[in-house]
Amino acid sequence: MLSTDERTRQLNGTCVGSVDMELFLHYSLIPSLFIILVLSFLQRREHRRQRDDTSYLLTNHFEIIIPLDFLGTFSNRWSYGIAFGATANKIMFLFSEGYQPLQIPQWAQAFVLLIGGIEVGLSHLPFFACLSSEFRLVSSILGFSYSLTWFAVTILHITQCPHGQFLGRYETLVFYWPTLLCLFFLLGCFLHMFVKSLRVHLGWELQTEEKPFLELHQAEHVKQLLKRRPLQEEQKSWFQTRIYEWDPCFQFPSRMIGTTVLAFICLYLFIVIEFCMFLYVRNELDVFEGKLESYVASMNQTGALTPVILQVQELMNVTKGVWVVTILPASLTCVTYLFHILACYRKHMKRLWAGNKHFLPLKFHNPSSSESVVAIARYSGWQIAYVLWGYLIIHVVQSLGGVMFMYGLVLPITHNRGLEMLQGLGIGILTISIVLGLMILQVWIATSFFLQPKMDTADKQKPLALNNRKVFHNFNYFLFFYNVLLGLGACLSRLLVSCVLGSWLIARIDRTIMQSGYERADMGFRAWIGMLYVDHYHTNPVLVSFCHLLITGHRERRLQQAIQYGHLSQSSGPRISARSRTRWLLLQTLINNPRLVMLRKSKSGHGSQEFIQIPLTCPES
Repeated sequence: MLSTDERTRQLNGTCVGSVDMELFLHYSLIPSLFIILVLSFLQRREHRRQRDDTSYLLTNHFEIIIPLDFLGTFSNRWSYGIAFGATANKIMFLFSEGYQPLQIPQWAQAFVLLIGGIEVGLSHLPFFACLSSEFRLVSSILGFSYSLTWFAVTILHITQCPHGQFLGRYETLVFYWPTLLCLFFLLGCFLHMFVKSLRVHLGWELQTEEKPFLELHQAEHVKQLLKRRPLQEEQKSWFQTRIYEWDPCFQFPSRMIGTTVLAFICLYLFIVIEFCMFLYVRNELDVFEGKLESYVASMNQTGALTPVILQVQELMNVTKGVWVVTILPASLTCVTYLFHILACYRKHMKRLWAGNKHFLPLKFHNPSSSESVVAIARYSGWQIAYVLWGYLIIHVVQSLGGVMFMYGLVLPITHNRGLEMLQGLGIGILTISIVLGLMILQVWIATSFFLQPKMDTADKQKPLALNNRKVFHNFNYFLFFYNVLLGLGACLSRLLVSCVLGSWLIARIDRTIMQSGYERADMGFRAWIGMLYVDHYHTNPVLVSFCHLLITGHRERRLQQAIQYGHLSQSSGPRISARSRTRWLLLQTLINNPRLVMLRKSKSGHGSQEFIQIPLTCPES
């Protein structure tokens, strides 16, 4: 009899639903292009240019839409982040290189992935375009319809084949529930947009103001700079000092929020995929272990390979257990890295705003402008990829450490060899302690005998001036041969520490793992630096505030000029009568054309000479 999970895996191994998500991705380009064309036609061009083609038929319509301002978007950040999260399954589909619409050679694989990335971006572009469009009523209807279509198709795909071959029951739901949650949030967001825009359209609410050039938090940052610092700073809590302190004068751009949300969802999917692969490998190992057990039983445990087989079985069992246990610490490490990267972004941006570049290597004090522009496009994708690969590498390193711990401490105790283990552990600790003690002793001897006394009692350490030179030279000579042997161990420890730290920090794109002088070889760190400089040059609160003052002053001057010359324009004002306006235009005409005075008809009570004197004398004056 088969168990329930085994029957579920067998049934879903041949489950073929009516909805193919990859095929639906291709067909979704049709409504996506329709929505993009509609929103582009509604968008009006601010500056029209004279062209010789047929674009004049569109008058000032059809402007290129912007899905998301990757630099200066600080409003509606979580909606954009959730929209990024809705693309997580497709991102992982591309990450696993499952996008193979055509049979192509291996050398052209990069072009296929580029086409796949463009297709995924185009199919999900309506989410961002509808969120950022100025025509809220139309964009909310289109965005809600498109999100509802994706939500319904995903639900249909889950209900038709809910189970899988690896996790068993509800495997498809385990993969798609983050996407469903993001789509459901987008449905609520577009519904809220529709209700709010409809109330504005009906006149029940006032139209919200346009996006301000100077954000509120940027203005508050400038105000804080102009204020005097308090004589006594406020006492901070342990959480604010050690972990994070909220700053009301700083906001993360939508790009950072979207990258973090997408990285979390992709990390979750990557862990699930890795666990599915572990289940597959574990099942294969169980089959192999069964064959080994049958071989040992056939040999009555007297074969020459029996001890080796038992050790192999023990290694497989230990490895499987350690791999499962280290999933949690590896995932928590990457999760803390994502939060820590946000904190480092704020810290680095504030330092650049203050003009402090000392935390950067000297080669990055003046980066290339072109590389920085490319870096702003690379950063988000590279950050996600670094986190995923970093999780896998950290998991492997932690598993190796766990296996060493099991073989070094746990298994000797279970095999009744605990005393031998303690004896070897004690000898190892004692050896390392003696080596470290000799190194510390050298430092103490140098401090006590080979350095001159302090020049002042307030000095923290002795000056770098030799004393007892004869003894010093003999000290160096006899320790020369010992330090050669000691250097072998120091070199191995350097290699070990470099490997551990390098693999541990591989997911940290904000910190280079290269040696000093070779930082440019770290492409991820270069992307991080370039992204920081682009944000620094385009979102610096002081610079934005200065530009805001210039724009505001220019608008005020233009408004004052319009008010001054408004009385002279042809538009009728509330204080100027039609008769006065007509008489003023008549006088201007007569001054510019003096001969017309002689042709005018004289009225009773007005002498013609009086009318002649006025226009003739005015030009002379």
